[in-house]
Amino acid sequence: MSRFSVPDMSCGHCKAKIEDALLEADGGAELGFDMDAREVTVDSVLEANEIVDTIKGAGYEAARLG
Repeated sequence: MSRFSVPDMSCGHCKAKIEDALLEADGGAELGFDMDAREVTVDSVLEANEIVDTIKGAGYEAARLG
């Protein structure tokens, strides 16, 4: 499982857009959202750079944490 910072994720609409994009890229991904910390945890077959690109494609900046 990897954690990603998504600093512009501030509401349920943001969460839904990111969730939809990630599940479209990997329908079996397991996602967790910490809206207060503006972080997303992802367990996926996708590589970290693919996850970042997917989140960016949904319109949000992202960076892997740790």
